[in-house]
Amino acid sequence: MAEACRRLFLALWPGEAVAGALEAAGLEAHRLCGGRRMRRDTLHLTLAFIGDVPEARLQGLVDALGAVAGEAFMLHLDQLGYWRHNRIVWAGCADRPTALDRLVADLRGCLAALGLPADATPFVPHVSLLRKADRAAASPALGPIAWPVAGFVLMESCRSDAGVHYRRLARWRLEAV
Repeated sequence: MAEACRRLFLALWPGEAVAGALEAAGLEAHRLCGGRRMRRDTLHLTLAFIGDVPEARLQGLVDALGAVAGEAFMLHLDQLGYWRHNRIVWAGCADRPTALDRLVADLRGCLAALGLPADATPFVPHVSLLRKADRAAASPALGPIAWPVAGFVLMESCRSDAGVHYRRLARWRLEAV
Protein backbone atom coordinates (compact mmCIF):
# COMPACT_ATOMS: atom_id res chain seq x y z
CA MET A 1 0.00 0.00 0.00
CA ALA A 2 1.30 3.46 -0.90
CA GLU A 3 2.33 5.74 1.92
CA ALA A 4 -0.04 8.64 2.63
CA CYS A 5 1.18 12.01 1.34
CA ARG A 6 0.29 15.59 2.12
CA ARG A 7 0.23 18.37 -0.49
CA LEU A 8 2.24 21.19 1.12
CA PHE A 9 3.37 24.75 0.56
CA LEU A 10 5.06 27.56 2.50
CA ALA A 11 3.32 30.92 2.64
CA LEU A 12 2.82 34.29 4.20
CA TRP A 13 -0.67 34.41 5.70
CA PRO A 14 -2.32 37.82 6.20
CA GLY A 15 -3.92 38.99 9.42
CA GLU A 16 -7.53 40.15 9.46
CA ALA A 17 -6.91 43.76 8.38
CA VAL A 18 -4.73 42.80 5.41
CA ALA A 19 -7.08 39.96 4.42
CA GLY A 20 -9.96 42.46 4.47
CA ALA A 21 -8.07 44.91 2.27
CA LEU A 22 -7.15 42.12 -0.16
CA GLU A 23 -10.75 40.93 -0.23
CA ALA A 24 -11.90 44.47 -1.06
CA ALA A 25 -9.29 44.71 -3.83
CA GLY A 26 -10.52 41.38 -5.20
CA LEU A 27 -14.11 42.60 -5.15
CA GLU A 28 -13.20 45.73 -7.15
CA ALA A 29 -11.08 43.71 -9.60
CA HIS A 30 -13.96 41.25 -10.00
CA ARG A 31 -16.31 44.10 -10.89
CA LEU A 32 -14.01 45.03 -13.78
CA CYS A 33 -12.52 41.68 -14.78
CA GLY A 34 -15.12 39.03 -13.97
CA GLY A 35 -13.86 35.61 -13.01
CA ARG A 36 -13.95 33.78 -9.71
CA ARG A 37 -12.93 35.61 -6.54
CA MET A 38 -10.67 33.88 -4.08
CA ARG A 39 -12.29 33.30 -0.71
CA ARG A 40 -10.99 35.53 2.07
CA ASP A 41 -9.82 32.51 4.08
CA THR A 42 -7.62 31.35 1.17
CA LEU A 43 -5.79 34.63 0.46
CA HIS A 44 -2.03 34.17 0.92
CA LEU A 45 1.36 34.73 -0.67
CA THR A 46 3.09 31.46 -1.59
CA LEU A 47 6.79 31.40 -0.74
CA ALA A 48 7.47 27.87 -2.01
CA PHE A 49 5.25 25.11 -3.34
CA ILE A 50 6.49 21.78 -2.04
CA GLY A 51 3.93 19.32 -3.40
CA ASP A 52 3.22 15.83 -2.13
CA VAL A 53 5.31 14.89 0.90
CA PRO A 54 5.10 11.42 2.48
CA GLU A 55 3.63 11.50 5.98
CA ALA A 56 6.82 9.95 7.41
CA ARG A 57 8.88 12.97 6.24
CA LEU A 58 6.62 15.64 7.72
CA GLN A 59 8.30 15.94 11.15
CA GLY A 60 11.77 16.17 9.58
CA LEU A 61 10.51 18.95 7.32
CA VAL A 62 8.99 20.85 10.26
CA ASP A 63 12.21 20.51 12.25
CA ALA A 64 14.39 21.70 9.36
CA LEU A 65 12.15 24.69 8.62
CA GLY A 66 12.38 25.68 12.28
CA ALA A 67 16.09 26.35 11.73
CA VAL A 68 15.41 28.91 8.98
CA ALA A 69 15.97 32.35 10.44
CA GLY A 70 14.61 35.49 8.86
CA GLU A 71 13.80 39.09 9.62
CA ALA A 72 10.34 40.58 9.93
CA PHE A 73 9.56 43.12 7.21
CA MET A 74 6.87 45.36 5.76
CA LEU A 75 5.38 44.33 2.43
CA HIS A 76 3.56 46.98 0.40
CA LEU A 77 1.12 45.49 -2.10
CA ASP A 78 0.67 48.33 -4.55
CA GLN A 79 0.03 46.89 -8.00
CA LEU A 80 -2.34 44.54 -9.77
CA GLY A 81 -1.20 42.15 -12.45
CA TYR A 82 -2.77 39.69 -14.85
CA TRP A 83 -1.36 36.42 -16.12
CA ARG A 84 -3.05 35.68 -19.41
CA HIS A 85 -1.88 32.03 -19.59
CA ASN A 86 -3.84 31.03 -16.47
CA ARG A 87 -6.21 34.04 -16.29
CA ILE A 88 -5.21 35.09 -12.76
CA VAL A 89 -5.51 38.64 -11.43
CA TRP A 90 -3.06 39.17 -8.58
CA ALA A 91 -1.83 41.80 -6.13
CA GLY A 92 1.93 42.36 -5.97
CA CYS A 93 4.59 44.82 -4.96
CA ALA A 94 6.66 47.20 -7.04
CA ASP A 95 9.50 47.16 -4.49
CA ARG A 96 10.41 43.79 -3.03
CA PRO A 97 11.84 43.79 0.47
CA THR A 98 15.33 42.26 0.60
CA ALA A 99 14.23 40.27 3.67
CA LEU A 100 11.51 38.59 1.55
CA ASP A 101 13.98 37.49 -1.13
CA ARG A 102 16.41 36.19 1.53
CA LEU A 103 13.62 34.24 3.21
CA VAL A 104 12.57 32.62 -0.07
CA ALA A 105 16.17 31.73 -0.93
CA ASP A 106 16.72 30.22 2.54
CA LEU A 107 13.48 28.22 2.35
CA ARG A 108 14.33 26.89 -1.11
CA GLY A 109 17.79 25.96 0.17
CA CYS A 110 16.27 24.11 3.12
CA LEU A 111 13.91 22.17 0.83
CA ALA A 112 16.73 21.28 -1.55
CA ALA A 113 18.90 20.05 1.36
CA LEU A 114 16.04 17.71 2.32
CA GLY A 115 15.77 16.42 -1.24
CA LEU A 116 12.37 18.04 -1.69
CA PRO A 117 11.43 19.97 -4.81
CA ALA A 118 12.79 23.51 -4.67
CA ASP A 119 11.26 25.66 -7.37
CA ALA A 120 13.95 27.02 -9.68
CA THR A 121 11.68 29.55 -11.39
CA PRO A 122 12.10 33.22 -10.45
CA PHE A 123 10.07 34.15 -7.39
CA VAL A 124 7.24 36.60 -8.14
CA PRO A 125 5.61 37.71 -4.88
CA HIS A 126 1.86 37.87 -5.45
CA VAL A 127 -1.52 37.16 -3.88
CA SER A 128 -4.04 35.64 -6.30
CA LEU A 129 -7.30 37.60 -6.15
CA LEU A 130 -9.24 36.20 -9.14
CA ARG A 131 -9.13 33.02 -11.19
CA LYS A 132 -10.63 32.56 -14.67
CA ALA A 133 -10.63 36.34 -15.14
CA ASP A 134 -10.95 38.29 -18.36
CA ARG A 135 -8.66 41.29 -18.34
CA ALA A 136 -10.56 44.55 -18.28
CA ALA A 137 -9.49 47.51 -20.42
CA ALA A 138 -8.03 49.20 -17.35
CA SER A 139 -7.00 47.55 -14.10
CA PRO A 140 -8.26 49.15 -10.92
CA ALA A 141 -5.68 50.96 -8.82
CA LEU A 142 -4.44 49.13 -5.79
CA GLY A 143 -3.75 50.35 -2.43
CA PRO A 144 -1.18 50.34 -1.27
CA ILE A 145 -1.89 47.62 1.27
CA ALA A 146 0.70 47.65 4.05
CA TRP A 147 1.33 44.10 5.30
CA PRO A 148 3.54 43.73 8.38
CA VAL A 149 5.09 40.27 7.92
CA ALA A 150 6.16 38.66 11.19
CA GLY A 151 6.17 34.97 10.27
CA PHE A 152 5.59 32.24 7.72
CA VAL A 153 3.52 29.06 7.71
CA LEU A 154 3.55 25.50 6.43
CA MET A 155 0.17 24.77 4.89
CA GLU A 156 -1.57 21.68 3.62
CA SER A 157 -3.86 21.90 0.61
CA CYS A 158 -6.87 19.63 1.18
CA ARG A 159 -9.22 18.79 -1.66
CA SER A 160 -12.82 17.70 -1.18
CA ASP A 161 -16.10 17.73 -3.10
CA ALA A 162 -16.69 21.20 -1.63
CA GLY A 163 -13.43 22.51 -3.13
CA VAL A 164 -10.00 23.23 -1.76
CA HIS A 165 -9.34 24.39 1.77
CA TYR A 166 -6.08 24.99 3.56
CA ARG A 167 -4.92 23.72 6.93
CA ARG A 168 -2.02 25.27 8.83
CA LEU A 169 0.45 22.65 10.05
CA ALA A 170 3.15 24.87 11.56
CA ARG A 171 4.08 28.53 12.00
CA TRP A 172 7.43 30.24 12.55
CA ARG A 173 8.09 33.79 13.68
CA LEU A 174 10.55 36.08 11.96
CA GLU A 175 12.90 38.12 14.10
CA ALA A 176 11.98 41.75 14.70
CA VAL A 177 14.59 44.18 13.47
